[in-house]
Amino acid sequence: MEFRKKIILILLIIAVACIYFAGDIEFKQDIAKIENALGLKSASTGQKFWIEKEKKEKKAKPKEESHYFIPTTFADVADKVKDAVVNISTDRVIKTRRSGGFNPFKDSPFKDFFGDDFFDHFFGPDMPKEYRQQSLGSGFIINEDGYIVTNNHVVDKADKIRVKLSDGKEYTAEVIGKDAKTDIALIKIEPDHKLPVVTLGDSDKLRVGDWVIAIGNPFGLERTVTAGIVSAKERVIGAGPYDDFIQTDASINPGNSGGPLVDMEGNVVGINTAIFSPNGGFGSPGNIGIGFSIPINLAKNILIQLKEKGKVTRGWLGLLVQTLDENLAKQFGRESKEGALVGQVTKDSPAEKAGIKRGDIIIEFNGQKVKDSRDLSMKAASTPPGTKVKVKLVRDGKEKTVTVVLGEYPEEGVVSAKSKSTEEKIGITVENITPEIARQLDVTNTKGVVVSRVERGSTAYRAGIRRGDIIREVNRKPIENVDDFEREIGKADLAEGILFLIESKGMTHYVTIIEE
Repeated sequence: MEFRKKIILILLIIAVACIYFAGDIEFKQDIAKIENALGLKSASTGQKFWIEKEKKEKKAKPKEESHYFIPTTFADVADKVKDAVVNISTDRVIKTRRSGGFNPFKDSPFKDFFGDDFFDHFFGPDMPKEYRQQSLGSGFIINEDGYIVTNNHVVDKADKIRVKLSDGKEYTAEVIGKDAKTDIALIKIEPDHKLPVVTLGDSDKLRVGDWVIAIGNPFGLERTVTAGIVSAKERVIGAGPYDDFIQTDASINPGNSGGPLVDMEGNVVGINTAIFSPNGGFGSPGNIGIGFSIPINLAKNILIQLKEKGKVTRGWLGLLVQTLDENLAKQFGRESKEGALVGQVTKDSPAEKAGIKRGDIIIEFNGQKVKDSRDLSMKAASTPPGTKVKVKLVRDGKEKTVTVVLGEYPEEGVVSAKSKSTEEKIGITVENITPEIARQLDVTNTKGVVVSRVERGSTAYRAGIRRGDIIREVNRKPIENVDDFEREIGKADLAEGILFLIESKGMTHYVTIIEE
């Protein structure tokens, strides 16, 4: 009898506990609903909208299994991914003012006598004012609702983007967001059914020598599969400020851009983006076994930002830093070459406000060791603006830690709408000279704007202006930033001519651009 009472008592305690916890959960859910309804809780950010490989504990393989493994087929891997690989084609209208044929009698009396047809027959007709440029690329579906990853250069400045799926259906796509600095773009189609998707892997776990396959549409040949190995990691090829490429000997050709690089489990570990040719440099036709892919881990945070904001915001310290070599390390009393040497601190920047000075050597950022100047730039850029970070540095041989509230990396500046017609006639795009750009151009004066794009065949191109040139003055008015440039360009009359003071490769010269 006593035993039965104990059992009943225990059951009652368990029942009461269950009711309590159930009520607590329900209460928390109600509170969450109320917060959302009142707008007290912000919408969730930073959510993944793709399928990711499950993290499993890696079991050690028996020694005999790990020796000299060469796959006999890649068919299973290709089958797992290829239905989610798409063909991307773009149309872009190019405006030109250049004549196609040379006509020495264009403004002479003979023109009226013989007529246009006579001279067109011998010298060729004038080129049309507009022509349509078409290009091909690849992409891969990461979300069944139609989100597709590709390269920025595949869709940049396109007037129309078309996506062809593996089942042959075609859709018009819109750009959700793009990031020129990493060459990543997110586009979307509106399908009438759920789409096959890829699984994103972990590019950090790739090792040099691992097998990988590239899938894409080289030269328009849909869903072509090539195989190779990882030749190197963390390659810097000068394509952008955040180069961190996977190098592979899997054949990557024109049209492969934007397609996936896949590991032997069928997980996407990279975005194919560039090839190297000894005759033409990066991105030129002709594969010689050197291709480059953007690591998928670098892309993940960028894709979330592109989906939520349409652009990427990066943390900014406001420093011009350089990598320590053996001689510099010795001069600063350092045995190690690790760290980033501060060469310049931008006025009113987060770094200046935190007390960082020229000559400091930054050895840690937010608890992580800093290998070199590039490593510091990558770490700062990947940290959200407004974040408080601890920066450990060495000054006069002593270690010191300061707290920096990161600013937002200055965005690329493009000529505004008020002077858009002039920009189109000139054919250039400019941006502010940030410390990172100044380092790449090897200049210390950050006043002015740098030319980030020159339209081939444009007035500026014919005048000799090239990408990387620095514009210091417009019509003899000093230029400090993009706002100054826009203001002076807006006031200028292209018909009368615009005078630029250009700095190129350390030398300055004047260039006049006039409407033809």
